[in-house]
Amino acid sequence: MPSIVKPLIPLATLPRNDLGLTPRNYEGAMSTLCAGCGHDSVTAALMQALFELSIPPYKVAKLSGIGCSSKTTAYFAGEAHGFNSVHGRMPTIATGAIAANRELHYVGVSGDGDSLSIGLGHLAHAVRRNIRMLYVIDNNGVYGLTKGQFSASADIGSTSKKGEANAFAPIDPLMLALSIGATFVARGFSGDKERLVPILKAGLSHRGLALVDVISPCVQFNDHEGSTKSYLFVREHEVSATDFVEPRETIVAHVPDQGVLAVPMHDGSQMHFRAVPAGYDPTDRAAAMHYLQDRHAQGEVVTGLVYADEGVPDLHELSGTPEGPLAAVPFDRLCPGADELARLQDSFR
Repeated sequence: MPSIVKPLIPLATLPRNDLGLTPRNYEGAMSTLCAGCGHDSVTAALMQALFELSIPPYKVAKLSGIGCSSKTTAYFAGEAHGFNSVHGRMPTIATGAIAANRELHYVGVSGDGDSLSIGLGHLAHAVRRNIRMLYVIDNNGVYGLTKGQFSASADIGSTSKKGEANAFAPIDPLMLALSIGATFVARGFSGDKERLVPILKAGLSHRGLALVDVISPCVQFNDHEGSTKSYLFVREHEVSATDFVEPRETIVAHVPDQGVLAVPMHDGSQMHFRAVPAGYDPTDRAAAMHYLQDRHAQGEVVTGLVYADEGVPDLHELSGTPEGPLAAVPFDRLCPGADELARLQDSFR
């Protein structure tokens, strides 16, 4: 089903940001995801972050790959630039776009399958190049578009909807990013918008690649007994070749500043979220990795800003590119002619 334009419904006076824009200016097409999908909550948080930072929609470039998560770029900032790449190649397309035009705000939205399986190598090189973009991973542990197979973030022992147990160790995107030099890593929960919006705002303002892993519910394929990411309910009806997804309320919870919050999922299971504690130092890479490992061993999901370093140059600073966007360089400078090419070749002899 294709996306449709949201209808304009007159409401009470909406707030305006420094540009005079309202939150409606940051909306996109109507979502076609399952009712209750956590990805829609992430989209709402992205819209709020862009609104609060007063970023003009036409100065935003949205990029995505393949998967349920990659559909969401159509659902926010409708006036922004956009590119939907092939499976797993979003970081590479983003690198080229950023190299050509450094004046835009880049937002990449991907999934655990798109980024941690086929796109793992591309993600790793985007991290090490420190391209300036907000990179959001909607993480639900399954391949939603291809009927719920395990993704690379599924935990050992978790079971699929058909009952098979996962035997492979999961890839933690934050641990991976920290190990290869990431300059900003954070984790959020799609049901905790109050904490997710500030994380996204910080990522949008970061000098380099900001990787934000968001635990996001899959209401169709990962809500059953035995799943460690069971955010969703069990599919109750299937008619012919059509999947029926019963509407459910979106899971919403506020992770406290101290202690662990047990969040009940639609199937009655629980996930345990912990915010980074007061006094936590997000500038110590080794300590951040140790903290993640320690909390994971306790069966907890760490949320908040895990690590940040604003002192590392981004791709343009490392490469010494011109201050202006390459996309604005006049054609006669980009293609100076055969004589100039011959002089350049002679200089290498």
